[in-house]
Amino acid sequence: MKGGAFDPFSGVLPFVTAAEAKSFRSAARKLGLTPSAISKAITRLETRLGLRLLQRGPRSVSLTDEGATFLRGCQEALVSVRAAEEQVVQAQRAPRGRLRLSLPLILGKRVILPALKRFCDRYPALAVHASLTDRVLSLADENVDAAVRVGTLADSRLSARKLSEVRWLTVAAPAYLARRGTPRTPDELGTHNCLKFVLPKGTAQEWLFEAPGSEPRVVATHGSLTCDHGEGLIEAACAGVGIFQAHDYSVAPLLAAGRLIEVLADYSTPGPPIWLVLAPGNRRSAKIRAFAEFMLDTMSARR
Repeated sequence: MKGGAFDPFSGVLPFVTAAEAKSFRSAARKLGLTPSAISKAITRLETRLGLRLLQRGPRSVSLTDEGATFLRGCQEALVSVRAAEEQVVQAQRAPRGRLRLSLPLILGKRVILPALKRFCDRYPALAVHASLTDRVLSLADENVDAAVRVGTLADSRLSARKLSEVRWLTVAAPAYLARRGTPRTPDELGTHNCLKFVLPKGTAQEWLFEAPGSEPRVVATHGSLTCDHGEGLIEAACAGVGIFQAHDYSVAPLLAAGRLIEVLADYSTPGPPIWLVLAPGNRRSAKIRAFAEFMLDTMSARR
């Protein structure tokens, strides 16, 4: 082509639009051009190809055999172009930058961090910074994008999404049960060494049980060890020190490995909810939406 670079797409869109609409006038309305401009563009395309693509009638146009073949190829090319455009647009919307997270100690260590490889592989432009702590941080003061929290939320100003609920499981090591016997009802725990978790406010976590057809109730328990570190108490239970009541996610791998055995399963009761907590105005962020979807999938998969 003389006088400039060859443009393989020149006239293609007017041709495809006119061929599909079977009318220069309809094509002109769709493309915001005049019927004359549509006709001239297609004529130049036909001249370049040396082929007649359309048969012109007084009110409509129809494809020649060569035009029908060319139309199929052009439609396929336009589909590819539109797909490429969508891919570029989505790439610009893809999560990127730094994602700062606050995660509960045991839930983060045993459930979320092992699953994060999928998240990082899916969004390579994201750099994740995770802080493992049971301390309730101020998201704004600590510059945290999102936090996962277990239990009742105290700050109603935060945007929160419920991810799942946990269950309380009562567990002990096989060696302990062999030595002390297996309790058959919660009331029999009075004769067992119960390991007690100390809450941040300084009081021991009460043990809850729910008999079939009744409401959950607190059962008084006593033992030789109290501790403010849940994972430490789980390890003590594995060592056969006593019985412990824990969130299901914290002991699931140990139950699967046989290091712990669940007791009083018929009296197991629902535990606290797990929340994804966001600072106000953060939920529209692409990286936050991606992490929320990942957390919903991760929490659903463990059920």
